[in-house]
Amino acid sequence: MPLLRRRKPSTASDDKDKNEEPESKDVVEDSQQKPHESSKTHKRAGSGSQKVRWSCVDSCCWFIGCVCATWWFLLFLYNAMPASFPQYVTEAITGPLPDPPGVKLRKEGLMAKHPVVFVPGIVTGGLELWEGKHCADGLFRKRLWGGTFGEVYKRPLCWVEHMSLDNETGLDPSGIRVRPVSGLVAADYFAPGYFVWAVLIANLAHIGYEEKNMYMAAYDWRLSFQNTEVRDQTLSRIKSNIELMVATNGGRKAVIVPHSMGVLYFLHFMKWVEAPAPMGGGGGPDWCAKHIKAVMNIGGPFLGVPKAVAGLFSAEAKDVAVARALAPGFLDNDIFRLQTLEHVMRMTRTWDSTMSMVPKGGDTIWGAFDWAPEKGYTFRGKKQKGNETRAANGKDGDKTKYVNYGRVISFGKEVAEAPSSEIQKLDFRGAVKGQSIANNTCRDVWTEYHDMGIGGIKAIAEYKVYTADSVIDLLNFVAPKMMARGAAHFSYGIADDLDDPKYSHYKYWSNPLETKLPDAPEMEIFSLYGVGILTERAYVYKVNQSPDSCIPFQIDTSAHEEEEESCLKAGVYHVDGDETVPVLSAGFMCAKAWRGKTRFNPSGIKTHIREYDHSPPANLLEGRGTQSGAHVDIMGNFALIEDIMRVAAGGSGSDLGGDQVHSDIFRWSERIDLEL
Repeated sequence: MPLLRRRKPSTASDDKDKNEEPESKDVVEDSQQKPHESSKTHKRAGSGSQKVRWSCVDSCCWFIGCVCATWWFLLFLYNAMPASFPQYVTEAITGPLPDPPGVKLRKEGLMAKHPVVFVPGIVTGGLELWEGKHCADGLFRKRLWGGTFGEVYKRPLCWVEHMSLDNETGLDPSGIRVRPVSGLVAADYFAPGYFVWAVLIANLAHIGYEEKNMYMAAYDWRLSFQNTEVRDQTLSRIKSNIELMVATNGGRKAVIVPHSMGVLYFLHFMKWVEAPAPMGGGGGPDWCAKHIKAVMNIGGPFLGVPKAVAGLFSAEAKDVAVARALAPGFLDNDIFRLQTLEHVMRMTRTWDSTMSMVPKGGDTIWGAFDWAPEKGYTFRGKKQKGNETRAANGKDGDKTKYVNYGRVISFGKEVAEAPSSEIQKLDFRGAVKGQSIANNTCRDVWTEYHDMGIGGIKAIAEYKVYTADSVIDLLNFVAPKMMARGAAHFSYGIADDLDDPKYSHYKYWSNPLETKLPDAPEMEIFSLYGVGILTERAYVYKVNQSPDSCIPFQIDTSAHEEEEESCLKAGVYHVDGDETVPVLSAGFMCAKAWRGKTRFNPSGIKTHIREYDHSPPANLLEGRGTQSGAHVDIMGNFALIEDIMRVAAGGSGSDLGGDQVHSDIFRWSERIDLEL
């Protein structure tokens, strides 16, 4: 019987073969006789064809491999080179480098004298986990903040949960305990290779300082200042350590060196330590006079920073706004479950300390619709020009165009520049909240914007312009829960009568316009800060139309002027400062409100201003530079370090040469009508 052949199912290739000429009989028979060899031949041919194909994935893999190999090779060379090689190359380019301040002052014969206390600012101090949820297993006493930030990438939502505080109390959430790292290592480096206090500590060591006469007053910078005492007794620990250091150093008073928000924290401490218990430390009215020689404030936001308003209002500032414009929607999406702006806002709005940096003094200090102390300021490279007879665009003969710095938030560039008589505003305070919004998924992220509704969002935009006074009302409208907590710990006004008993409450202690300096006439106060860098002062906003965003407002980066002298860049109006703190905030108190005997400084404590004109590093081998005026990089500024060391070694403000000023701080201060 003839053999029955199993018929293979028809395929597209078979249909194609039917349309072709039939193969010769010999070929067919040959293929039937050697099916295995034919199969192998086709496999080899197929594998050969796959080898020559090159996909985009292959290109990406090769590119990433080349980048990684190059990086590791450069890293190997960097670690293999002699430690003196970068200095050798730098000196070959720029000439011999000056001695570090510690070496220079040791050659002059200066030695350690007064104990030194460092007070770190917001975000620069390390935080470690002591108790956490199941998702944080294996992280006991590991840094959640500072260091490598590895957990941000490994488990981002878990990290956000543990870095957040309780929305109602401003303290620890249930089952979570995150605490500040102790010792000098708490804030010597923020991340590997990124110094904060390390350079100053190393230079102090050159003239004999060590841990017995240096102390890092680390604290949980997320908490309100009074809550650091309630939860951790941090203020009591600072008091005890200063007393111990003074006692063990022959009664020599301490030199206090706060940085950034640490300036406000120590201002709070000076009132707390002398106030009677239980609200205060019970040290008595002469504690500061007995224990403190000088307070050398670095980059102090005495009167707050506009940057804090943008952060609380839309979780962004200049850099985030630019990134948001370059990649629209990217930061508004929950991509791969990584934290986005909504998660950042959820976390940072639980940090009560951020509210300490909301601008203080209202329109009296920061200006109103049509005036500001810095009126007429223009930026010309490293030099600041305050000539009001010259146009801000740099063209002589043109009508002078002033920036309305007093308009902290404006909805639209036209509104920011329009005369106040042409602006028609609708009051947002009575707007009805609670209407539905397009994106209901926002309820998964606590921002309070989902409670406000479309009506509230529209009302805010129609108010158009917000000055320093109305900004407080704005934040109370968009984030009432957050501001309710903040109102219990901070205040932003100007005292009419500092002898009023209400100012004995701790909520006023970090506001220099609502509290008195201690009765310590021999003590000195310094304001040390950088100038010559464009610093955020006011913002142009728009309503965010993205359906994916839970934050309905964003900085309008399209509001931009290309002229070099223009102060409007990517939706942000800039003024002179250290990139974070405007000159007005850092310098006004020492330039005017505390200068001489005033109602804010009844004992006449001497005040000094030391400004450091920013000079960027000449080349990459200089790192962050030794003449930087930037807010954090200034901690490596040789001139600033030398000033601190001379005072610590026994000098005074007059030994430093008194004031050192590059900005218009004195002229701007005189324009502020404040009763002294």
